[in-house]
Amino acid sequence: MDLENKLKKVRKSQKVTQLELAQQVGVSRQSIYAIEASKSEPSLSLALKISKVLSVPVDEIFWLSGEKHTGLGEEISPFTIF
Repeated sequence: MDLENKLKKVRKSQKVTQLELAQQVGVSRQSIYAIEASKSEPSLSLALKISKVLSVPVDEIFWLSGEKHTGLGEEISPFTIF
């Protein structure tokens, strides 16, 4: 399965540039672009760093293709079956 993401939406909502995010997580701006464009998938450690820097749970930024995804601001019922 491929990884999908809303990194660009989350990043822009916080008014963070690709370069700023890249510097904070220790990668190039081109790496952030490639992840946002789904041309590259982040390592687990990079996904966690991005989540931490943006203060958004990792599963609100990244999810597996074909799986139900709850977007920003949507709540997950405690009884939701994944």
